[in-house]
Amino acid sequence: MTIKPATPTDTAALALAERNGWPAELRALIDRYPRDTWQGHQNLGGMAQFWLSRHTMFRELSASIDQGTRRFQQGQIRADEFSRWFAPRLQFFLEQLHAHHQIEDFHYFPIFRAADERLARGFDVLEADHAVLHDNIDRSVETANALIRAAGDAEAAKAAGDEFARASATLLKGLVRHLEDEEDLIVPLILDRGEDELGVGH
Repeated sequence: MTIKPATPTDTAALALAERNGWPAELRALIDRYPRDTWQGHQNLGGMAQFWLSRHTMFRELSASIDQGTRRFQQGQIRADEFSRWFAPRLQFFLEQLHAHHQIEDFHYFPIFRAADERLARGFDVLEADHAVLHDNIDRSVETANALIRAAGDAEAAKAAGDEFARASATLLKGLVRHLEDEEDLIVPLILDRGEDELGVGH
């Protein structure tokens, strides 16, 4: 038996910007292992716990960047202050996210895709998410740099800040959706099989 990848039509039907969770055919394991059973489960090993902690970090950084951007837009922080505050945070956030996606695309996703053919389409969708998110990252970087360059001009900084806010909101909204769906696909699989059986145990 071979695993058939999702077609472009399949992937488009579950596009990140349109999706609100997984359809029924990809929920076989999440329905068996809902989120309130994850913590304390004997098969939630070191790999899964570390991976989930990275997702927690991305959510916390997303919330921090979003809150800081809102404060700037509301005039609570000057453009130069905001630039100094958000630039290192955004840089760290994007670097860590890129490395995280590399590990998933080239190591974990192939293992998980092969482990249960019912979920293969979901991993194709998650890989497509990564491509969308990295396009959104590029746009966030472009608008962030424009804001930094405009920091000395209040009017230009306001316009650049609005552009950054739109780009950042698109990125962060998509990321939060992606993280939740990724967890709903992967954690139940780990709980069902165990990390050692899957070949991802530490």
